[in-house]
Amino acid sequence: MGEKLDVWQGTLALMVLRTLEVLGPVHGYGIARRIEQTSGKKLVVNYGTLYPALLKLEQEGYLSTEWGTSENGRRARFYSLTRAGRRQVARETQQWEEATSILARFLSPEEPAS
Repeated sequence: MGEKLDVWQGTLALMVLRTLEVLGPVHGYGIARRIEQTSGKKLVVNYGTLYPALLKLEQEGYLSTEWGTSENGRRARFYSLTRAGRRQVARETQQWEEATSILARFLSPEEPAS
């Protein structure tokens, strides 16, 4: 099995927001597992990075939280997107699509016309 990579700086917020957009309310452990699963188990989410990111997203108004019970019967904080969070997903998605499109030009340059 290949080496797992850390989540790239600047991408975790989008991954969290997009995960919540797809799944609805989820606790932190579930968010981490989903990101790792979606990456084909090629990324590892560090909890020392995830929880501060969740707090920051909540403070920015993109997430709301509610206490509930997890699948294993433990008390857990569940995160949900706010209306502002949904708008932020759209903004960040567009920005990343533009950035990756530009980067792709450098990784696979076309041959110049003769």
